[in-house]
Amino acid sequence: MLSVLLKYRFLFRRRFGASDEHAMLLWAALIGLLGACATIAFRDSILGLQELLTGRTGSLVEIAKSLPWYARMLLPAGGGVVAGIFLVLAKRVTVGASSDYMEAISIGDGNIPVKQSLLRSISSLSSIATGGSIGREGSMVHLAAMAASIVGRIVHFNPQRLRLLVACGAAAGLTSAYNAPIAGAFFISEIVLGSIAMRSFGPILVASVVANITMRELPDYKPTYEMPTFPAIFGAEVIFFVALGVLCGVAAPQFLRLLQFSKRTFQRTSWPMPLRLGIGGLMVGIISIWVPQVWGNGYSVVNSLLHAPLQAPWSWTAVLVILVFKIIATALTTGSGAVGGVFTPALFVGAALGYLAGLGVDQLLPGSTSEPFAYAIVGMGAFLAAATGAPLMAILMIFEMTLSYQVVLPLMLSCVVAYFVAHAIDDTAMYEITMKRNRDAKVRQLLRNTHMRDLIKPANTVLPVTASFEEISRMFLQYPVKYIYIVDDQNHYQGVVALQDVTSALLDKDDTSMMSAMDFLQHDCLHLITPEMTLGQALEHFMAHQGERLPTVESGMRSQLLGVVYKSSLLDAYFKLNRSDD
Repeated sequence: MLSVLLKYRFLFRRRFGASDEHAMLLWAALIGLLGACATIAFRDSILGLQELLTGRTGSLVEIAKSLPWYARMLLPAGGGVVAGIFLVLAKRVTVGASSDYMEAISIGDGNIPVKQSLLRSISSLSSIATGGSIGREGSMVHLAAMAASIVGRIVHFNPQRLRLLVACGAAAGLTSAYNAPIAGAFFISEIVLGSIAMRSFGPILVASVVANITMRELPDYKPTYEMPTFPAIFGAEVIFFVALGVLCGVAAPQFLRLLQFSKRTFQRTSWPMPLRLGIGGLMVGIISIWVPQVWGNGYSVVNSLLHAPLQAPWSWTAVLVILVFKIIATALTTGSGAVGGVFTPALFVGAALGYLAGLGVDQLLPGSTSEPFAYAIVGMGAFLAAATGAPLMAILMIFEMTLSYQVVLPLMLSCVVAYFVAHAIDDTAMYEITMKRNRDAKVRQLLRNTHMRDLIKPANTVLPVTASFEEISRMFLQYPVKYIYIVDDQNHYQGVVALQDVTSALLDKDDTSMMSAMDFLQHDCLHLITPEMTLGQALEHFMAHQGERLPTVESGMRSQLLGVVYKSSLLDAYFKLNRSDD
């Protein structure tokens, strides 16, 4: 297989004179196909395990409703224990690379360990198939990225191209899960890579499109969410969608904080992993005795909300109860350590919030506004934009799901408003890589705005103009410096006394008994730093100075000595800025 791939790679380059960038598009198409196959394999594995355990396949909510109460309680607990055992086995596997596909793409070399990834995927499979309140898209994307990593290593891609190939695999997996090729490509580019450059975005988009075509060619294909026709929005109703954006922007950081709190709480217990996941599953199972809708990732409930006008309408109390307990169940599942995604649960929360908002608007203006399902659709996008910090991706995803231009205006307003409200409240994001990038951006901005007043230190080597030769010599002996700063009675900077001049006087055996600082004073020997100077301006002064420090005065017109700025402090800030840019 390796020789065949390398042979065709060589022939393609020689026959068409193609560059690596051109060839990457073909590799991306192959990865799109493999990513779709990986997604199908994981989905079918879930269905197979469901049928093995319960004798049924399909919606986890319907399966939960068909089971006796004790089975609803024990099945998630047992699945959690098994999932924990596989996680323990995965941790024992020694690897030289991160098992997280986002890290492999953004800061790694594109190498995703196969054995550990498969063990973690089996763990995820166990949690999902037994009712864990978690998304299956996480493992789907990871398996697609792993397949891309394997191909890239077989054909000996360098780390840069391997990372791009893995990004193509991740985009293919996400596209296969949600039937949104453009949004899948933007997700990887916007969140994982942090930039949308055509050199990388082109192959990623190709992989997404090929994956989507592959999924659509399957005989049993159907979209994850069956979207109804979005109604036309007129006039003042747009205001309500803006308010929905505010609601989602406020709620998303609280949702993410709850997930983080649950993780910290379970971690503090120091319980073994199987016990931790088993207890998390048991608590979800107990909740499902009364609210079976907490099982699974929420697909069926969301589809029911979207088609409520054609089916039995939902009451606000039922939606609110399911929403509250679904959030709790998701926090328990993810907090206990289950492997999976929270992307789909976030869509569920957004849909439920939107539906509740739609019911409230209908009560406020009966018969004058859109059906609640329209608010549910927009709520999905708004909450996702706030939770992921990627409003463009969220807008494109909902648009691709609905294929309706009518949704664009309210969706854009809600997503953008939700993003800025959430960003103003907290920098918490769904993915660690996003939070790291936000922290780096803050540091970079802080350093760019750093002025020398933040780096000023006290100047210990200061003497008055009347200082005697003995005082000057004593200070040079006390401090290993080349210059002593001289000030007048009002602490105005006058110049410096250089160690070289004092040493010359001693070597020449001059009569120093009557000498003072004025006899050695140099006025323009050193550049002066002012508090308002930026890093770049101060660095230019230090490049012309061989010493470790420079005096700082109040301003160019006012020479009050404030202290010194050390070159080491300046370079430390400068290197931090460069590392952050890298």
